[in-house]
Amino acid sequence: MFKPEAIYFEKNIENYELGKELLEKYKEIPKFEIENHNNIEEMRKKSNKEFPYMKRNLIIGTRKTHKFVENHKTSDFLVPYTSSGCTASCLYCYLVCNYNKCAYLRLFVNREEMLNKIIKTSEKSEKELTFEIGSNSDLILENTITNNLVWTIENFKNTTKGKLTFPTKFSMVDNILPLDHKGKIVVRMSVNPEEIINKVEFGTSRLNERIEAINKLGEAGYKVGILIAPVILVENWKEKYTELVQRLESELSNKIKKEAFFEIIFMTYSYVHTKINEEAFPNAINLYNKEIMTGRGKGKYMYKNEIRQDGELFFRDLMKKYFPQNKIAYIV
Repeated sequence: MFKPEAIYFEKNIENYELGKELLEKYKEIPKFEIENHNNIEEMRKKSNKEFPYMKRNLIIGTRKTHKFVENHKTSDFLVPYTSSGCTASCLYCYLVCNYNKCAYLRLFVNREEMLNKIIKTSEKSEKELTFEIGSNSDLILENTITNNLVWTIENFKNTTKGKLTFPTKFSMVDNILPLDHKGKIVVRMSVNPEEIINKVEFGTSRLNERIEAINKLGEAGYKVGILIAPVILVENWKEKYTELVQRLESELSNKIKKEAFFEIIFMTYSYVHTKINEEAFPNAINLYNKEIMTGRGKGKYMYKNEIRQDGELFFRDLMKKYFPQNKIAYIV
């Protein structure tokens, strides 16, 4: 259970039910009032080596922008929702590209405004829409602090149409299992070889815990997706990912193996990651490999086309062998 060392909060959170609950929950924690959660000067001035310590703080405010972004993978829209950032420290975290070293957990207490917009958009649509509510944070993790996921499911279940989806690297799913979600929630669990989780995905759930959570979610009637993501081309990566898929085939329940879909995402990296990681985690492995990576826009890197194409063929053959009946939503 995450316990913050300090809380930075916007004054107006006291006008919201969740804001009052969080201030009471953490009444013993030192607090500092801020003008805007997006611009905390004290945080911006910290050095890269302080990155993991910055993540021990909790920022609470209100979300001001509510723009939906069209998406064509496993949802129709990416939706700003109740949090951004995370307490974990995955060395490749895409949020670092957006927030640099300020990719700490921020909570937004105006949840009613955000969910109401989703519901109105869903009800107005001629077709059933799926909304990605976890593109900026991990809602399973956030739920351990705010109970927002429980609140969201309970307040969305009676809509006439529409679905919500989110990815996670955490296994703390027990308090959403008894909920009457009415099939409107799609949970997508990210997995990686155990060695990569241990060496790269700091502060996240172990592989066995994630697999156990997947089985629990399936038994509770949730639609489940499995992200093999991000695929990181470390030494002997084909052997490591083969072992991962074999383990999934062995340990996933029959229900999940019958119903789950897969997403496969190759890692992208950046100059920002390199600079933060070498100072904040000097003993960690270096994920940048100039021999197999190339530029992708300003300051970003991806695996070279021929390398990635080989990887895609590898995964299509691998999944066909062990999960021949399961859909691969996409490989990118």
